[in-house]
Amino acid sequence: MYLKKLGGPRAVTLPDGKHMTQADLPPVTTTRWVASRKAAVVRGVLYGLISREEALQRYALSDEEFQEWVAAMSRHGIGALKTTRLKKFRQP
Repeated sequence: MYLKKLGGPRAVTLPDGKHMTQADLPPVTTTRWVASRKAAVVRGVLYGLISREEALQRYALSDEEFQEWVAAMSRHGIGALKTTRLKKFRQP
């Protein structure tokens, strides 16, 4: 079996004991951003699986958009990343 050489770590351990690998990140061609995919990118960056700059470039995200994902997830959890729930979690 051949393993592709990657620049960063192949896997990281999350605080709950689960392992996250490069394969758990969304594909580069992702155009439909559901909450679980957003959360995977945020977790990947926060726990060192992928750098922030690489994530922004790989998924064509703006810095502001990514910051909103991080803030929403840290304040309210994965439910706040759902597009249909924006009004409930929006700051006044």
